[in-house]
Amino acid sequence: MELKLGRLLIGRTLKTDELKDEKFNVFWGLPILSSDAISSVAYAGEEILWVLVPILGLMSYKYMFYAALCIVFLMFLLVFSYRQTIDNYPNGGGAYIVAKDNLGTIPGLTAGASLTIDYILTVAVSTSAGTAAITSAFPSLLPHKISITIGFIILLTIGNLRGIRESSKIFGIPTYLFMISVLAMIVIGIVKVYILGYTPHAMYSIPKATGDITLFLFLRAFASGCTALTGIEAVSNGIPSFKDPAQKNAKKVLGLLALVVLLIFGGLSYLATLYHAIPSTEVTVIAQISSQVFGSGFMFYVIQATTAIILIMAANTAFAGLPLLLALMAKDGYVPRQFTKRGKRLGFSNGIIVLAFMASILVILFRGETHLLMPLYAVGVFISFTLSQTGMLTRWFRTKEKGWRHKAAINGMGALVTFVTVIIIGITKFVHGAWIVCILMPIFVTIMLKIRHHYEKVAEQLKLDICERPKYVDLAEQKKYVIVPIDTLNKSFLKALNYARTISDNIILFHVSVDDIATAKLLKKWDEYGVGIPIVVKKSPYRNIVSPLVKFIESEEYAAGPMDTVTVVMPQFITTTWWGNILHNQTSLVIRTMLLKRRNIAMVTIPYILEDY
Repeated sequence: MELKLGRLLIGRTLKTDELKDEKFNVFWGLPILSSDAISSVAYAGEEILWVLVPILGLMSYKYMFYAALCIVFLMFLLVFSYRQTIDNYPNGGGAYIVAKDNLGTIPGLTAGASLTIDYILTVAVSTSAGTAAITSAFPSLLPHKISITIGFIILLTIGNLRGIRESSKIFGIPTYLFMISVLAMIVIGIVKVYILGYTPHAMYSIPKATGDITLFLFLRAFASGCTALTGIEAVSNGIPSFKDPAQKNAKKVLGLLALVVLLIFGGLSYLATLYHAIPSTEVTVIAQISSQVFGSGFMFYVIQATTAIILIMAANTAFAGLPLLLALMAKDGYVPRQFTKRGKRLGFSNGIIVLAFMASILVILFRGETHLLMPLYAVGVFISFTLSQTGMLTRWFRTKEKGWRHKAAINGMGALVTFVTVIIIGITKFVHGAWIVCILMPIFVTIMLKIRHHYEKVAEQLKLDICERPKYVDLAEQKKYVIVPIDTLNKSFLKALNYARTISDNIILFHVSVDDIATAKLLKKWDEYGVGIPIVVKKSPYRNIVSPLVKFIESEEYAAGPMDTVTVVMPQFITTTWWGNILHNQTSLVIRTMLLKRRNIAMVTIPYILEDY
């Protein structure tokens, strides 16, 4: 049943040589790796208005448009910079690889940590924003928004576990529907005002101005709107996911991404100034604009549906990017090596599952509120931007390739602008939650270094020097000792004993006595059974099970030499229910854990499976 369900949800297992067929072209690469950046425009303008409207009132829309123009300029600067990254780092990895290669290990891990946090936040923010679009159209669903959001994360996880090719078809079409419907709304909205003479009426009363524009206020608005730039790096991270020529296809997708964001973000920002949308926790800015452009008819629900879908699909950028990033970092030994393993459908399944789990925790902690998650969002993104641009700048000065000066100028300007943006976001968003990211990144880097140190120590201890000749062991003279711990005489123990008798004649049954009455019953029952193998009994006044066994093996009483084999055969019965295994076998687990630390002891576990009950 479980296998059939897994095949139904995920599909048949793919062969390794089918990986080339799982990659996508430009048409499918655009919606998959660009959905985060494209969808960010759905709430980036709203975040700007959250800063400006309470202070500037009606004047907010003028300065909102200026902030949007600054963000578009920064976006094109980043696009040109990442084109150069794609040319020089065809294996993907983005900021992590660039920073580690040109700036050193710590900057590389900092970029990796910031990208990891960014991708997790992408899933949490995107699915929460998608739920907000749905609850804007159907307010009765507001009490269930956390459950709805987690449900979307589960669906995305299943879709991505099905593999790159299938997920691109599942999640690509809704992205194109969003692009077409929003572009249609922008055109119709402008025509309705300037040609048909429609006079917009704000759905909510515009607050009166309580202050004037200041540089700090404008910078706060700019920092809030920079969420529109999240996801741009995903294209350079995911180069290996493209069909050949991978670099050329990735650059095409990056250029199309810039064009789409320019049209949609610029268009929606301009519509917001025309229709005077007011940020609200109940109805999104896009919902307010579409209700004025289309009324409450069919197209209003089309816009809401496609907006909700693209916001949810935006999380797919993280599902495409983070597992690949974790695989690269795992190859370098900075995260667990399980992240390098491909699953049934040739995707990095472990990374996909961990991403879904962490994003779900964030949704629960922040109650599915997009506005609460936003302050955490942009800090990590722009730290990775800055490190990537600085790394590329360092590379040009080091290699001095042909045309390096103008390339260095592009990356240098990108590094400067993104660094300034990091400072602005850090200052303006620090007290609103950005401090959490500032704490998490050093913790992540420290953990990564600890993992690498662990792998290095393990490799050092396991390293085999091929110059050393192995010591000759005369197997005829080598003694094979087998110890079978016994606590209760039952079928599970007898199966272990029968196995022990197949590998050696030197069998010792060992019992640790913590209860004299129970031990006496065991010995009497064993004598009645009449196998003829004596039981060695050691009392343990402090009820310690493992220490007496270890001391016995190491004592003169049990004289196993350094070249002798000592095998401990542990009986273990297996129940058919998950909770049954929790109720049993804890003692054997402790014994195995302790004895496995001894180099001269081999462990064999003999399972005895109980029937269904």
